[in-house]
Amino acid sequence: MNLVNKIIQIFKIRDLRKSILFVLAMLIIFRVAAHIPVPGINVENLKQFFDSNQILGLMNIFSGGGMQNFSIMALGVAPYITASIIFQLLVMIIPKLEEISKEQGGQEKINKWTRLLSVPLAFLQGFGMITMLRQQSSFDIIGDMGMFDLMVTLITITAGTVLLMWIGELISEKKIGNGISLLIFAGIVSALPGILQRTIAVFDPSQIVTVITFAVIAIVTVVGVVFINEGTRNVPVSYARHVRGNKMYGGVNTHLPLRVNMAGVIPIIFAISLILFPPMIANFFLHAKSQILVTGAEFIIAVFQNQLIYGILYFTFVFGFTYFYTAVVFHPQQIAENLQRQGGFIPGIRPGKNTEEYLSNVTNRIILAGALFLGLIAVLPLIAQGFSSGLNLVIGGTSLLIVVSVVIEIVKQIESQMTMREYEGL
Repeated sequence: MNLVNKIIQIFKIRDLRKSILFVLAMLIIFRVAAHIPVPGINVENLKQFFDSNQILGLMNIFSGGGMQNFSIMALGVAPYITASIIFQLLVMIIPKLEEISKEQGGQEKINKWTRLLSVPLAFLQGFGMITMLRQQSSFDIIGDMGMFDLMVTLITITAGTVLLMWIGELISEKKIGNGISLLIFAGIVSALPGILQRTIAVFDPSQIVTVITFAVIAIVTVVGVVFINEGTRNVPVSYARHVRGNKMYGGVNTHLPLRVNMAGVIPIIFAISLILFPPMIANFFLHAKSQILVTGAEFIIAVFQNQLIYGILYFTFVFGFTYFYTAVVFHPQQIAENLQRQGGFIPGIRPGKNTEEYLSNVTNRIILAGALFLGLIAVLPLIAQGFSSGLNLVIGGTSLLIVVSVVIEIVKQIESQMTMREYEGL
């Protein structure tokens, strides 16, 4: 009943209601576009090809199901995510870019360059995907495609990615969750009815152990993600007393909440984008004329199909990107300067450089726990698959991890907007 009252309260706020309805409308447009196929593709054979390849099935998740239909949204937001990773790495490596990012309006410039880089990346990724599908002669996915048809197809799916980037940014502006994460979330959720239907249709009583295992992993994943996302370390902060005229200000004791997982679901998205890249490129060279290229491509694909190596890489990337993205969004130096400017200090710690070092040390310790836990939850389905023959939960576990994280983020943003409007009312 409390949930119903909360929903009613949300929809009573006019601006919030309009924002939610706008986001829903954008997601509907995305889902409709994801079912508009590009001409010249045998969709049924394409689905069979994707069902036979686990890595491609994971890529299909991040295109929102558009890749399996080879729709105008076939590439999804993958080129934009790749461009974001490239620029965030460059900002940390190149001092000039770091200076630009800290200037007023600098982040807008970086975002603009990221969007521009996404266009050639989408074109190249689209060409690579078509090349890969052409090489699958046993599935007969793409018929004869001349140069004109190829260019039209590439321009179409590149335009689909640009449209999706624009939709994602429009959603982010409404502050009802991150736009890119929501688009991936919508693609995962839209696939759930089909998955349930297939599960029920082919259910065998002998698979009851598999179903129970999946249910246990799902519960553990949900509880773990909620635990990590809600976990905070409260750093005590005191504000010095000062007198202005006949009045005394300050003397307040409060705290600075540091989240265990400041990066949210972004490390998972970045990790999977990277881990899918080598085998995807290797697929292009399986039918090359050079035997060295063919052997190298087969080796890379075999390495990434090894569940142990895949799991180690997946865990390492999630762990590393948790630290990396936290460094991008959390700046101890800026927080220390703001505290000093406002007359605040951490008891027992000198303001300025010492406060910055203290915050950095505390953040590194709590993120270590968050990164380890997030990495373990990410590879939990792989571990279960190793102990249960015939169990394939890699895609299901990753999807569940993203869905839960995105839902938590949406709830938090809606609650913060409601709180802000309550203060405005006062």
